Amino acid sequence: MTVTHPQGFEAAGIAAGIKRSGALDLALVVNRGPAQQAAVVFTSNRAQANPIIWSKQVAADGIVSAIVLNSGGANCFTGPEGFQVTHRTAEAVASGLGIAAGDVLVCSTGLIGDQLDGEVLEEGVVSALARLSTDGGDDAARAIMTTDSKPKQVVVEGDGWSIGGIAKGAGMLAPGLATMLVVVTTDAALPADDLDTALRAATRVTFDRLDSDGCMSTNDQVSLLSSGASGVTPDLGEFTAALTEACRNLALQLQADAEGASHDIAIEVVGAVTEDDAVEVGRSVARNNLFKAAIFGNDPNWGRVLAAIGTTSAPFDPYLVDVSMNGVRVCHAGRPDAPRDEVDLTPRATHVLIELHAGEASATIFTNDLTHDYVHENSAYAS
Repeated sequence: MTVTHPQGFEAAGIAAGIKRSGALDLALVVNRGPAQQAAVVFTSNRAQANPIIWSKQVAADGIVSAIVLNSGGANCFTGPEGFQVTHRTAEAVASGLGIAAGDVLVCSTGLIGDQLDGEVLEEGVVSALARLSTDGGDDAARAIMTTDSKPKQVVVEGDGWSIGGIAKGAGMLAPGLATMLVVVTTDAALPADDLDTALRAATRVTFDRLDSDGCMSTNDQVSLLSSGASGVTPDLGEFTAALTEACRNLALQLQADAEGASHDIAIEVVGAVTEDDAVEVGRSVARNNLFKAAIFGNDPNWGRVLAAIGTTSAPFDPYLVDVSMNGVRVCHAGRPDAPRDEVDLTPRATHVLIELHAGEASATIFTNDLTHDYVHENSAYAS
């Protein structure tokens, strides 16, 4: 159930000494080929960490041989020294594998503004290189965790080929081409252009629809690496569907592990004029702290839903909107419907259905409630 399930990949996860806790904190995933095709999507935040700046250059030609990831420090807003640490880390991987540093993606996650120790990272890379194996995916998944309570991994089987993946993320979950750190591998034989098409289609309806706390990270990156080791070239539509399934699985794992959350909320918007309108409406609710606090208190306060969607530019008549919560329609045509006490919000899984009655388009946004634990977790971040 991990990135080393597809043929052609090895991985490792080690404790390099970046985290004060002594936990695993450096992961390495290597593509042994025969192909090294890749596609990557990045955060759209203008404030970007040094690994993002580096990896954008690496990904430009669609060739990636390895990816190294560290937790315990974001290496963001750390100046030229921080960029040199990223470069040095890639060089260490390249030297150990006999490849070009320009074919090594770098990812970092953790506290913004703290310098990483280049020597510690370089020594960690040497240790990780020595531990590479086809069984190393689980350790790699654990090594990229920060406030995550558990590793996130997935495998999807195709016809003679497969997809594997790992992800991290528990806070700062909001869309921007990608969300959190994700590494997806496949042994399907596809060129970089097709991988890019499939990845963007998959992230658009999965990671881009996860909006846990409305906070966009500086380090978000989703990387898709193809070894071509299966020798099978699947239909692009078939591959995209499988990749979307893998990405959705990882996104929902991230939602379920969001910092302090007690409810996993799916906000389904139907009857919109366009899909973009449906996304805008759903996101307006997902980012409304009054709504999220109400769900935490098991209060089906549908008035907060209508107040939130009324701030959007999507075309609809708010006095025709229906709102249902966990199968109970509490608002019909902008007026009270079923009594609120008929809604059971005690289960963790929460479904909110918003019917706009303006068109045929729909979209679902995934979020969480706002809890005391979320505030506590983010009042004193420690790696």
